Amino acid sequence: MKEALRRHLPLLEQLDGYSKDSLRNDTIAGLTTAIMLIPQAMAYAMLAGLDPIIGLYASTLPLALYGLFGTSRQLAVGPVAMVSLLVASGVAPLAGTDPLRYAGLAAFLAGMVGVMQWGMGVARIGFLVKFLSHPVIAGFTSAAALIIGLSQLKHVLGVNIPRSHHVHEIVLHAIEKAGEIHPMTLGISLASIALLVVLKKTAPRFPRFLLVVAGGTLAVWGLGLNEQGVAIVGDVPSGLPGASLPALGMADFRALLPTAIAISLVGFMESISVAKNFARQNRYEVDPDQELKALGLANIVGAVFQGYPVTGGFSRTAVNAQAGATTNVASLITAGAIVLTLLFLTPLFHFLPKAVLASIIMTAVFGLIATDEVKHLWHVSRPDLAVMGLTFVATLTLGIEQGILAGVAASLLYFVWSTSRPHVAVLGRLPGSSVYRNVERYPDAEQHPGVVAIRVDAPLYFANTAFLKEVITETLGDDVKHLVIDCKAIGSVDAQALSTVEEILDELEDRNIDVWLAGVRGPVRDAFACAHISERIGEAHFVERVHEAMDAIRPPLKLATA
Repeated sequence: MKEALRRHLPLLEQLDGYSKDSLRNDTIAGLTTAIMLIPQAMAYAMLAGLDPIIGLYASTLPLALYGLFGTSRQLAVGPVAMVSLLVASGVAPLAGTDPLRYAGLAAFLAGMVGVMQWGMGVARIGFLVKFLSHPVIAGFTSAAALIIGLSQLKHVLGVNIPRSHHVHEIVLHAIEKAGEIHPMTLGISLASIALLVVLKKTAPRFPRFLLVVAGGTLAVWGLGLNEQGVAIVGDVPSGLPGASLPALGMADFRALLPTAIAISLVGFMESISVAKNFARQNRYEVDPDQELKALGLANIVGAVFQGYPVTGGFSRTAVNAQAGATTNVASLITAGAIVLTLLFLTPLFHFLPKAVLASIIMTAVFGLIATDEVKHLWHVSRPDLAVMGLTFVATLTLGIEQGILAGVAASLLYFVWSTSRPHVAVLGRLPGSSVYRNVERYPDAEQHPGVVAIRVDAPLYFANTAFLKEVITETLGDDVKHLVIDCKAIGSVDAQALSTVEEILDELEDRNIDVWLAGVRGPVRDAFACAHISERIGEAHFVERVHEAMDAIRPPLKLATA
């Protein structure tokens, strides 16, 4: 019973050997993260098209639930830019200008995401996120960062720019309204951005978000800038959110389903990558399926208490870790600090200029543009760079969900195409040895007249066996009497591959060419036996090494002696 409880509540295991020093470190980390999370959560809620207070609602009980059930000891859960943008893309077309319906749809979306993630964790199908390859994520993130950042131009410039998820539309509208820019708002924005950038480089652990929020609020209050046209947050309700379930129908469910799927996968991918990074640094393990269940429960409770979808964020987690977080007690303290803020401190946000929140968003997301990844992929994998570029362009031009789908489809198509053309190497013997290597890489490798040795570097399945048959046919000349195949890299064969192998054997028998198979793995050997291929080839022609086949075909080769 105790072990089962510890398995479902990882915090209990983290508390083994908990000390006063651990509590002090977690308290400092929790309060430090709260200082960063409060303005961030308000900014990201605004990015999602919601009232800033909903960002704080989403940072209380959801964060506490993750603290109880999550396996990462440093992950800081809450609103993030990427998910906020996805929320806006899915909810805005359905809500119109009704803020209550907008908030209800966002909460309903959180519930859908939570149920999906929890269900994936229970079913142990977290492997699905592996279909979101790194180039896809990099391309999507880079495009989304541009969309997120430019979507804040209306708050930075103080002009009314229609909502859009297409960068060119946002830029064109901004150019058209250049004559309407509000100088005071632009000044606040530029000062905030400059301060955030400078502090990030010179004092990265300093609470720069809190500084710009406090400075902007005091400037507006002291100088009466709101009366001169600077947009402010306005009245922020005090108190904790009440429990309620959004009264929405099946039509809303169907309309939000693509967005919920995208947030479930993208949100978990962002969270688990951050969690694994810090777990590796601190030498412990995270359980991906338990992480899914923890995030699912966090989003479900967020839906009940007027929140919107949340996940783990990199910047907050980095701050949490640097401040000394050792367990998820830090997350509970962060949630408690935000609860106290909701109860007693919300009047302080009345004069907070929206330009400051927009500046926080811009500086946070523009760092997500993966320029270094472009350079890296250019040198190591041009096809992956093409997938990244396609995802980037599709996200900018087609939309968020469409961009993700295009990237996933492109990466899967590339995988199928590349595996349908497996690498096949012609082998030769290195002089004075029994080692056989690719003759293209080792020009001095010796080949023997009448014998061709090849190595197939891939499992055999329906998509690549035709290519293999074509390569073998092209490789064998008229004088070839023996074909030796190094099978060590063939991990599996399917039914179509077995049929093609029989066709290859038929052709080779017609040409009186003997076949030798070296290093055949157990599962492949079993499949050959069931298909009676082993009988056709003959047990004596199954050997461990290519050199054994060569010794059987030709007189033993004299090797160099030490």
